[in-house]
Amino acid sequence: MSLPLLTVLFAANLSVWLGPLWLFSAGISLGAGILLLLWGIIWLVSRQTARAIPRILQEGPLVPITYAVFVLVGFTILASGTMSVSDVVDSLNRLPAVGQTQLEVEIPAQEEDLEIPIEFRADEIHRYSFSSDQDLRINVETGKAYSAPLIFVEGDEPYAWTPSSKIARQFDGIVNALFVTNESDAATLLTIDVLTDVEMPEVHQIPIVAASVVGLYLLYLLLYALLPGLSAIAIATAKEAMAQPLFLIALLIGGFALLSFVYVPYNTFGEDVKVLRNTGFETIMALAIMFALWTASTSIADEIEGRTAITLLSKPISRRQFVLGKFLGIIWPILVFFVLLGLVLMVAVSFKVVYDARETANPNPDWQLCYDEMMRVVPGLVLAFLETVVLASISVAISTRLPFIPNLIICGSIYVLGHLGTRIVQSSAVQLEFVGFIGRLVALVLPVLDHFNIQAAVAGGVDVPAAYLGWALAYCILYCTVAMLFALILFEDRDLA
Repeated sequence: MSLPLLTVLFAANLSVWLGPLWLFSAGISLGAGILLLLWGIIWLVSRQTARAIPRILQEGPLVPITYAVFVLVGFTILASGTMSVSDVVDSLNRLPAVGQTQLEVEIPAQEEDLEIPIEFRADEIHRYSFSSDQDLRINVETGKAYSAPLIFVEGDEPYAWTPSSKIARQFDGIVNALFVTNESDAATLLTIDVLTDVEMPEVHQIPIVAASVVGLYLLYLLLYALLPGLSAIAIATAKEAMAQPLFLIALLIGGFALLSFVYVPYNTFGEDVKVLRNTGFETIMALAIMFALWTASTSIADEIEGRTAITLLSKPISRRQFVLGKFLGIIWPILVFFVLLGLVLMVAVSFKVVYDARETANPNPDWQLCYDEMMRVVPGLVLAFLETVVLASISVAISTRLPFIPNLIICGSIYVLGHLGTRIVQSSAVQLEFVGFIGRLVALVLPVLDHFNIQAAVAGGVDVPAAYLGWALAYCILYCTVAMLFALILFEDRDLA
């Protein structure tokens, strides 16, 4: 790579691919600020509890995530000069005032300048439409609706505007009301539909990211407070797993691989970013699944075979707490794994947009394009994490009876069949009754892992809706519950002596 190209990529375009990361970090910083505020309130109410919270977090598995939060907060402060902070703050303040406004107002016959209260900014309009079965004249000032209407709505012909329309937007500045004149001899119903959004739509993600940060820490503290016995086992398991060299090695291999993928020429004629996202998802998930299987075997199967589990169960800890605590203790390191490598993948995707721009028709991409591509990583990471959790729950159940190698073989088979089950059912091969029966049995008993696969959405450039993530989470919780019940049944009569 020549020196001028390096200069372009790392100097001139630095703000382009780091700008999206700054906006994401702003959400992290907001979440950290809310947590600090909550801790301050707790300090005023109960200083003993406030002193205990840092100790609980410091001794738990969220320490690496906390360090990452500190780094991103520092990045937000140091890199504030690369973004227009005032525009970001203004857009955040305007979030409650934008959205879709739909009104139905009856306009009497021979009515002049009927005032309809409605408020929006013209610069924030994304589309609007007016429809009526009678001719109507509309203006934003009283006394001008008839003589100089901004909008003339013809009966039974909706008046609609979008940014791609050939007609002018008509509105300017801040609109506080509309004045409507109905010249006809019949009353009519006017339907108004206005969609507005802030001038920087990317700020929609800031409250979501902040809520995710707050929710993660509150969930951890809530589990610690409500389930102290189970949490103690989970924390011990998580700390032991993260202290193993395998955890650090997997993180380093994953981070190096994700950064290396940026420079791989996929030869996809402008689709390299999509291929990078898919490759990143598969890399992170493959490493996380291997780590989860290994942790389940070492923390459950090896403890049972080594007779150390009976020592733990001799304390006031039930077998249910043992199994569920071990499962939760495996989930925490997996979450840390996805968060850290997910951040690396987001940076890699943002930089990939700039890196590949020199070979496309858009040699100077803006930061909004990098941001859109970077944020499309998040749903894929969430679904990959849920899939890993499902396989981890199965691995925990198997580990109560079998060691690592059989566990690996069985989970690997379930992974393959879980992705092929629905395809077997839907394929033409189901004309053979035996094949169809096997396909339906696989889809019924084994997890349908295709629910967590979004390769088609990535290839088509389609955003994954939040509702789909919600249903995937519900399916994950349901299947993990079944797997844990199965694990408890297998472990209940296991001879530990």
